[in-house]
This record gives sequence, structure tokens and C-alpha cells, in this order.
Amino acid sequence: MREEYLLSPSVPALEFTDMFGNLCQRIVAPAGNFTVSTSVDIETTDESDTAPGSPFIEVQLLPPDVLPFLYPSRYCESDRFTEMAASVTANQSPGYDQCNAIVNYVRKSIRYTPGIGQQIISASEVNQLGQGVCRDMAHLGIACCRALSIPARMVVGYLEGLEPMDLHAWFEAYVGNRWYTFDPTQPDLKGGRIAIAFGRDAADVAIYTQFGNPVDLLNMNVQVKKMTGPGYHSKAQ
Repeated sequence: MREEYLLSPSVPALEFTDMFGNLCQRIVAPAGNFTVSTSVDIETTDESDTAPGSPFIEVQLLPPDVLPFLYPSRYCESDRFTEMAASVTANQSPGYDQCNAIVNYVRKSIRYTPGIGQQIISASEVNQLGQGVCRDMAHLGIACCRALSIPARMVVGYLEGLEPMDLHAWFEAYVGNRWYTFDPTQPDLKGGRIAIAFGRDAADVAIYTQFGNPVDLLNMNVQVKKMTGPGYHSKAQ
């Protein structure tokens, strides 16, 4: 319904859309402190759709724009998970039910440890470590889905009611001719979700990608609240 971003100090920004359809801004930041503030009012559902039994789509029938989400990527080495994914999803119907079994495996096998994931690790690493943040758990879910030839993509954004509140990551899988939401960190799919970016893994969906001299992140504050007024809206900042 409304979206804005403010740069302080103000600098010229070139807007473009990347290969995944994400709106991006390209800037040259000046030396010293630099602040990016964003705000969005969005109308969203109170719970993400589910579709048990939704079928697997054969690769030859997938839309061309979905195909990139089948390949191994930097943090989702799906070629290393073929046997494990098959074992985790044994006796499940191909498609949504396999994805659900993968989510249950990740939820039971990986301890969710929000706030400790400064270094990005791959799906193989998080599977060995046994703990991770939302981003890491999404990587493992994506890798396992792709190992079964199910397209899967990472989503970053905001989730109403998340504790502790922060930027959040989950994944979507393509079954039954559409994308469905899966989140190994949550017991269910309740709560308004605000998707900000989509990509193959965390390398595609960073809140910022920096080049040049190292930049220190001094502070990040995320607020999500339901707004009053006509209808039900979630607001993220």
C-alpha cells in the first residue's frame, strides 16, 4: 500500500530490478556514519497457504523462470543431499508432502539459535553443526528440496510476532504449479509475512551488498506491528 526508503546523508540512488524481480538501489556511500531507513504498509494474510498433497511438477513442465531454483548454489549444495533427502522423505507423496517432511527434519535436527548467525554458513555446514539461524535452516530446506528436483527459493522479509524481532528468512517451494511457504523456525505458518526479496540463497538477498573498504554494521532496528483502521495490515520498518 505504501513503501519508502530514506538515506542519511542523502546521496543519489540508481534503482533497478535484478534477475529475481527484486527492486534494488545502487549507491556510493560517503565516508562516516550512513543510515538507511525503510518503511512499508502492506496488506497481507494472517496465515500462509498450505496444500498437503499438492503434486510434484515434472521438470519438463516447469515454467522457465522457475528453473534457476533447481540448481545447486553457493550456500545450498543440493547435489550433496540426494541420498539424505530421499531418506527423509521416504513414503511421502511427491511434492508438498515431501517438502513438509523436509521441514520437520530441519526443525527436529537443527536447533534454532536466533542472534548468533553473523557468519553465513552453507546447508552442509549447518547440517553438520546442528544449530543455526533462520537463514541457515532455510538453506538446508532449500538444498533438500532441490535434491528431489523440487524448485526452492529463499525469501527474506518480516514476520509479525517474531521473537526476537529481526529480519527473517524462510523458503518457498514450487509444487502444484505455484510457490508455497515453508518455515522450519516456526511451529506453524500463522502471522503476516512481508516478503522483501527472493533469491537462490543468502548471497542473492542480502539487505545490502558492499564493495570496497570494509563497512561495520553499527545498528539495525526492526519493528513490525499490526495497524489499526479499515482491514488488517502489518507495518514493517
